[in-house]
Parts: sequence; C-alpha cells; structure tokens
Amino acid sequence: MSTTRIAGVRPYGEDPTDLYVRDGVLAEPVDDPDEIVDAGGLIALPGLVDLHTHLREPGGEEAETVATGSAAAALGGYTAVFAMPNTDPVADSPVVVEHVWRRGREVGLVDVHPVGAVTVGLGGERLAEMGMMAASPAGVRMFSDDGRCVNDPLVMRRALEYARALDAVVAQHAEDHRLTVGAQAHEGPVAARLGLAGWDPTAEESIVARDVMLAATAGARLHVCHLSTARSAAVLRWAREHYEVRVSAEVTPHHLLLTDTAVQDYDPVHKVNPPLRPAADTEALRRALADGTVDCVATDHAPHAVEAKDCEWSAARPGMLGLQTALPVVVTTMVATGLLDWRGVARVCSEAPARIAGLTDQGRPLTPGEPANLALVDPDAAWTVRGAELASRADNTPYEGMEMPVSVVHTMLRGRWTVRDGKVQDGEVQGHG
Repeated sequence: MSTTRIAGVRPYGEDPTDLYVRDGVLAEPVDDPDEIVDAGGLIALPGLVDLHTHLREPGGEEAETVATGSAAAALGGYTAVFAMPNTDPVADSPVVVEHVWRRGREVGLVDVHPVGAVTVGLGGERLAEMGMMAASPAGVRMFSDDGRCVNDPLVMRRALEYARALDAVVAQHAEDHRLTVGAQAHEGPVAARLGLAGWDPTAEESIVARDVMLAATAGARLHVCHLSTARSAAVLRWAREHYEVRVSAEVTPHHLLLTDTAVQDYDPVHKVNPPLRPAADTEALRRALADGTVDCVATDHAPHAVEAKDCEWSAARPGMLGLQTALPVVVTTMVATGLLDWRGVARVCSEAPARIAGLTDQGRPLTPGEPANLALVDPDAAWTVRGAELASRADNTPYEGMEMPVSVVHTMLRGRWTVRDGKVQDGEVQGHG
C-alpha cells in the first residue's frame, strides 16, 4: 500500500508538522513515503460537512446536478453533504433517496447523504415513508420538509416520535407561513422604504419555540435549519437552560455576513428564505455560533437557473450559492473578528455537523488511525468571486466581485485527492466553472 506524506502542514492552524496517509487513513510516520506533497503554510482541517445542500437532482438539473454540486463542495473543502429533498419528484420514498445516494457514489467527489422528506410531497399532512427510507441502502437519518415548514403541530410531534424510534433527526424549516404570505424582505425600515412586503421574524421564532417544546415532550432530536434572528437564538438558549431538550441549530454563511441593506438594489440574487436580517441579528448570530448556542454552519447552497433569478424581485426564487464561499465567509466573520480560531472553525464546519448527522467517519481528529478526510487551506491566498467561474451549474452568488481571504488548495476524501491545487481531480463535472 502507498503512503503519502503531507509535509509542513499546520493542523488547525497550529505548529507545522507532517501528516501521513496510508490506505485511506491517517498513519504513523514512515521513512520512505511514496508521495510527498509540499503543504508548507497550509492549514489542515477535517473535511467540512454540510448539513444543508440543494443538489436539485432529480428534476432540477438545469440549475444543479449531483455531479456539479459535488464538484463545488469538494472545491469548498467539503467531504460530505446532505442533499435536501425538495426535488422533483420529492425525496419522500426509498426510490428517490436511493437514486440520489447512488449518484453521489458514482460521482465520488464527496459523500452525498440524502435527506428524506418528513411528509408526502412536502405537503405537511401525511408522514412520508421515513422507516423505509431509513432501512434503504441510503440509510437516511435526517428528515426535513426544507423549503416548507411542518406547520401542523400534531404532524410535527408524530414525525419527532417516529424519528426518535429510528434514531434520526428532524430538521425543521422554521416558518409559520400564515405570517409570511406575500412577504418579500425582512419586516423593517429597509423593506418599508423599498415598498416590499415585510417578513415578520416572529414567523421563525414562534416555530422554533413550539418545536423545542415538542422535541422535549417527544424525547426526540430536533435540528433548526438556517436560524436567522437573535430571538431565535435566545429561544434555544432558554430551552437548553430550562429543559432537557435535544436540539441543534445551524446558521448560514450569508446570515453571518450579509444584512437586509443588501436588498436595496432590488437584485434578486439577495432574495433568500429566511430573508437577510438587520445587522443586530447578524452580530447576535455570530456570538451565538461562537458560544455554541448555534452548533454549526450550513450553506443552504441553493442554485437556480437564470430565469429564476434574472427577473423582477417578487417573481424571483429565493436562494444563493454557498459551497465554494462558505469557508472564506466563516473566516471573514468569525476568525478575522477574533470570535473563533481555526479549531473553532473545525468545530462548527466539520465536527458539530458530523455529530448532529451521526457520521462516525467525518469530522474526526487529525490523528493516526482516523479517516483521511482533509481540507488544506491557504490562509493567505485571496481570490475574487465570479459566479461564472464557480463549479455550480448556476451562478447566483451574492458575493459577485467580492474578495475572499482564503482558498482551499487540496481536498482529500478517505485518502484520495478530490481536489489538487484548486482543481477537481475526477467526477462528472459539467458546470461552467
């Protein structure tokens, strides 16, 4: 078996050392490695894990495919992603989740884990075949109606109880749709000045509060998707202090960096669900991520075809690209501000999401015997975002023309390079990047 020596790398941004990889795992040092990779100055992190990715396949291949989305993920330093079920057909049966899982294995750039729908057709009324999806080869252990909230409290409670029996987690898109009918932007001065219908933040916060109580009652695991307000974070803090509740939460990179002032140009690239919030919420989310109230970062990578974004604001679909820019945004908002060090980055971008999803082979320490899933990052290699140059089939990035402070140079999945020198090594990549 061959051995690779990754020379001079800085695990977690700490002192330089050499990492050795043999047979897909990190190994003890050897005197005569078969390959030596000069990684002087690069920072080694466990491969990143994204709990919230939209790969669009099946049915939305004009915006993204498993192949192009996997390429974008690998280029962003990811070694595992969770594919959301709002596809066409919806991933509410073993047939669809197995298709996504098998496509991920065929492409082979990242581990693609399908997320199963909670309800049939995302309709919010009848529970989907959760048990059958869990028992399928895809081994589904996360369920969500993302894009839609499971609004009915009885359906949500039954889903939590069923998930508990499966040792699975229910990931909720927290939005009471009765409070967001016609909403276009965060309810506040910016939306009022622009003449856009306001999006009441209580729509999110009320569902978060309701669901942590349901999860506590059911003894089940709840995960809150794309948490976006200071009061939502406060609800989590309060619930954990007063109840035995198994709840986790994610924040997106765009909710850490961008504010509702970005919508002032009426560019639909800034339209997202939940909407961009005021600076006070952004600052509160950063602090909540740093102190562990919010567990992890998830991209909510949401590619769209041109016609879904190149239109008037009210008709545009919500969503942004995120896989290739997530790590640089986290560095900008959390590391450069002193809120996290590189070990903290590993915690929120790799270790915590792997733990939440129950992955035993991701987010592991960089020590011998552990799987060789790695992201090697140049902390001094700035680059400028150009949507047309990203690996995704879509180009709806909110960071067009923005300089990002760090670059992913190499990504390794179980000892195999998926990205070398910023280039995808294999896989069925047919994007425009």
